Amino acid sequence: MAQPPVELIGSHPHMVEVRKHIARIARSEVGFVLIYGETGTGKGIVARLIHQQSKRAKAPFIDVNCAAIPGTLMESELFGHVKGAFTGAGATKPGLLSAANGGTLFLDEIPELELSLQSKLLTVLDSQQYRPVGSVKPLAANVRFVAATNKVLFHEVRAKRFRDDLYYRLLVVTINMPPLRTRGDDIFELTDYFLDRFSRRYGRVVRGVEPAVRDVFRQYRWPGNVRQLQNVIERIFLIEDDDQILMKHIPPRILLELNRGYQSAAPWLEDDVPTPIQPDVASGPVDFHAEVTKFKRTLLSKAFAESGGNISEAARRLALSRHAFRHYWLTLKEPAPRRRS
Repeated sequence: MAQPPVELIGSHPHMVEVRKHIARIARSEVGFVLIYGETGTGKGIVARLIHQQSKRAKAPFIDVNCAAIPGTLMESELFGHVKGAFTGAGATKPGLLSAANGGTLFLDEIPELELSLQSKLLTVLDSQQYRPVGSVKPLAANVRFVAATNKVLFHEVRAKRFRDDLYYRLLVVTINMPPLRTRGDDIFELTDYFLDRFSRRYGRVVRGVEPAVRDVFRQYRWPGNVRQLQNVIERIFLIEDDDQILMKHIPPRILLELNRGYQSAAPWLEDDVPTPIQPDVASGPVDFHAEVTKFKRTLLSKAFAESGGNISEAARRLALSRHAFRHYWLTLKEPAPRRRS
């Protein structure tokens, strides 16, 4: 069954690059793609676009939320099982890999997979075969895997929650989705898009936003990203009657957070990355060179984590050459990344 078309809205240069990556990946036969990005940035849309622009477009697109299925059931859900494989398995049941045959299997929130299942997934990637639970007969895995995460997998590996061999296998082809707060006027393109969509859905027209609301939309950091913006606009359609979005329609929480200088608590950008040390000069002598070194090390580590382990991208974020990035990393006595990018 063909999937309905989806759109990736926005003209920001980063979004232009994302579209180029999607087109290149879709044309290729690469078997695994990893999408990084905060919650609500559109990782699922990217996965669908890769599928719809590929030769697999007429085959199924199967969406799996790895956090929604208990670990004890996930193996059977993915690989299927044969009759009698476990208590309650009264009949043979094909898994999601079988359902996605010829198409795309999207593994959302992939860090939530249990370690034992991560190992089996790596085997599938390498051999392009899998075995249903309780079976000794391997089956062909003719699918493209697309995975998504809002976590820094590098930190998940260090915490022993994600296998390092699978981590390096996934880093071959990656797409980084930017948070909405960094996309400039894309906020207004998206606003117009949602206004048009909901005008058609709910049968009434809302003509744009008043200037004060534009200022709020631009200044707010949107921790829930595009999904949060969509929800705010749909809520206004459902409970308000005006033909324009006005300041009185903005949820009080947004205004409160904005007035307090709210900072996004997006875990994959701030919580998982060490913050620069702020020395208390008044408390006594400070080793200036040591503090500068710590700050530089933090910048390098954060850029490397945010780029998904891609050295070239990390260097670009800091306006450095790839060679200079590696030089500074070595100078600061950090283990130098070895992965090609």
